[in-house]
Amino acid sequence: MQYAILAMESPRDYDARTDPAASPEYWASWAAYVSALRESGVMGAGAGLQPPETATTIRLRGGTREVQDGPFADTKEHLGGVFLIEVADLDEAMRWAARCPAAVHGSVEVRPVLPAMA
Repeated sequence: MQYAILAMESPRDYDARTDPAASPEYWASWAAYVSALRESGVMGAGAGLQPPETATTIRLRGGTREVQDGPFADTKEHLGGVFLIEVADLDEAMRWAARCPAAVHGSVEVRPVLPAMA
């Protein structure tokens, strides 16, 4: 079954990406996680995302497009990346999610992927 691992990161995590003192450890943890996913054969796809302030949110209201700079919600955590994995069941997906670096300071959401539309 295919699952999405949604890595939710805190502002502290986003800061660690570019902090000269913290970035080596930050990026090393992600490199190790991605390598483990690839080597196990469960990873279908994955991508990290730019920080929330680079987002643009679109809504259609009454046929009119509304554009907002930044993320839709003002939250303490933001989507930092997503991985699609193919595993036997939810328990295995949760084991991979628990290994995700975002689980340490942020959170990780595991969600089944809908089957492809015909």
